[in-house]
Amino acid sequence: MAVPRFKTSKARTRRRQSVNMRLSSPTLVECSNCGNQVLLHRVCPKCGYYRGKQIIVPDSKV
Repeated sequence: MAVPRFKTSKARTRRRQSVNMRLSSPTLVECSNCGNQVLLHRVCPKCGYYRGKQIIVPDSKV
């Protein structure tokens, strides 16, 4: 089995690990009712619709 010749520095190790630790931005889709940007599979907080049906009554309309 191969053995490393020198100790891997902290900077080199952390640089390699940081590539896989990056956060990805959330995927946003357009609400079919009002056009607001919403997270996937979530009720629109602006109009309260999900998949063409009103699920909640938003606070702004009450």
